[in-house]
Amino acid sequence: MKTEYDLSKMKSRKNPYASKLKKPVTMRLSEDVISYFKSMADEAGVPYQSLINLYLRDCVMQHRKVHIAWQSE
Repeated sequence: MKTEYDLSKMKSRKNPYASKLKKPVTMRLSEDVISYFKSMADEAGVPYQSLINLYLRDCVMQHRKVHIAWQSE
């Protein structure tokens, strides 16, 4: 291996993984939801935000739909 490399002649190119990068978002979540995912994350040994991302990704892969039934007053 060389001790130094000349990178000045390299051509730049787009990052092929750029579309896979995570995008920061701001969300308002209930305390009980956060507590639930934090406790699950502690058991699994992963950060809770990563666990939430994995859960949402699974929803996307399974094409899960939310069924909301509002109670009428």
